[in-house]
Amino acid sequence: MAAVGILFIVIPMTWACTPQKADYIMVSCFPNAIIANVPECPYGWEIGQLSLGGVCYTGINTPGFYRFTIPDLTPKNNSYCGTLSEYVGGKDPRYIFYNSIVSNDSSLTVRNQPVNYTFSCTYKAAYLVNNAVFSQRVATVYVNNGSLGSFKSQLSMNVFTNSKFLYAKDAPYVIDTSEIGSEVFIGIEAKGLSNRFKVVITNCWATPTPYSTDRKRWILIQNSCSLDNTVTIFENAKDSRSMFKFNSFRFQRLEKVSTVWLHCEVQVCDGDKLFCQPTPCTSRSTESEPDPNGGILTMEFQVRAQHSSSYIHPAGPFLCLLSIFLLNDVLEYFSW
Repeated sequence: MAAVGILFIVIPMTWACTPQKADYIMVSCFPNAIIANVPECPYGWEIGQLSLGGVCYTGINTPGFYRFTIPDLTPKNNSYCGTLSEYVGGKDPRYIFYNSIVSNDSSLTVRNQPVNYTFSCTYKAAYLVNNAVFSQRVATVYVNNGSLGSFKSQLSMNVFTNSKFLYAKDAPYVIDTSEIGSEVFIGIEAKGLSNRFKVVITNCWATPTPYSTDRKRWILIQNSCSLDNTVTIFENAKDSRSMFKFNSFRFQRLEKVSTVWLHCEVQVCDGDKLFCQPTPCTSRSTESEPDPNGGILTMEFQVRAQHSSSYIHPAGPFLCLLSIFLLNDVLEYFSW
């Protein structure tokens, strides 16, 4: 007698998410990336049904939001996930990057209201069309909160004179080699938003090149915890400004006039919708991998020696001159 086998295939049931009003969007125009956050499950659409530019289903489901990122703002690459760029010349040259988050359902019947968040970021270009450079220390954040109106904020990283963080220093910020190890006070502030929005510093590190991806780096803050023993975090994720300090440094075995770049990954958190405070550092390992969820701001540090012989710090890297990029402003606009 032939044996008869029966195979049962259990297909998991997919439950629709709880629909929310789609009258909220936050767009962050960082120097090297654009990050757009829309409410989780807008009008019933799930993350797999929303695409960037109608091309890329690359959204990430974060607590309370769907996040879409355009990581490449190279003007020559005007096609990342449907991103379009426009160069506007003249005395004040600008680049404008356009894209949208749209719903797409391939089923026969559609019961959810379609959504289309169209947004753009405008950057002042410092150089010619083939060699555009955007301000590295400034970003702009736009929030549209439906009937409550729209809010625009400039997010910037500055050097302050002392731990009171009252007065920002002008560029170039110079520390001679004789002042190696002196304290540098960094403040990152969002102006123009209500107190519900919190500035969160996630990661900060230094590299000997302008590239934040450089593998040669010195980590100062990781997952909102200090990894360098000279770092003191005064405020983080409590209001619209976060501050910390570290002792000045540069990388060893470089010439007496050299450059170091400080990169900080930052995000603006809506305190009315999310719990913005990082997990206490004592309850988790700072050796865990960095959690990238924000945009990057960058400052330039240079080493300048007055004397022919350079001082060598036995502990490793140290810094002497901080020159902040003040190349341009960042603007943006979005609608749907």
